Amino acid sequence: MPRPKTSTGKSSTSQTYEEPETFSDGLPLPKLFVFDLDYTLWPFWVDCHVSPPIKATEGGAKVKDRYGEGFGFYDEVGVVLGGLRKRGIPIAIASRTEAPDLAREMLKLLRIPSPPTSLTTTPPTNTASSDSSTKAIDLFTHLQIYPGTKIRHFERLQAATQLPYEEMVFYDDEARNRDTEKLGVVMWLVKDGVCAREVDEGVRSWRKRNRRMHVEEE
Repeated sequence: MPRPKTSTGKSSTSQTYEEPETFSDGLPLPKLFVFDLDYTLWPFWVDCHVSPPIKATEGGAKVKDRYGEGFGFYDEVGVVLGGLRKRGIPIAIASRTEAPDLAREMLKLLRIPSPPTSLTTTPPTNTASSDSSTKAIDLFTHLQIYPGTKIRHFERLQAATQLPYEEMVFYDDEARNRDTEKLGVVMWLVKDGVCAREVDEGVRSWRKRNRRMHVEEE
């Protein structure tokens, strides 16, 4: 049975989100954060649920397809990606979608609020002005978006970054993609989209696996 598209609109004007605790606890962080797209950064299959052409709406907080259906990221994605960007940590995408061009177009149209000076931010509700936001695609240093295996995605990421696989953490909603761990990557299985809690769990798993549980001297 096809997985249904789920709502992206849980936020309200008074709701705030905090960055993952592991971003500021003083312990080591992976040198590359890698995310899947479908049901990881956004709650739908871009190749099944979105019908082009698409256009930005609400200042880039969402896009609408040919039927007027709205699509956007999970609520906490902005603060997670913004927190990584603020710390200069590279971010990559590894997606096997059958609609890579459409996925890239969505990433160009969707916008992420610029990181605030504090560790708490209010997500956009009706608008995300271009003066205080960034194109989502510009937050990612590497894009591996095409059909195939996640092993292939990571082999190309490693070649491009020259980072050891052990310095990578990967967030994905499909258990079959744990096969990336044979490379040395730590994969965290996301249950209901990326949020601060899931990111923290993935980082802690990475620390435990690689015995990076203590403050490291520079």
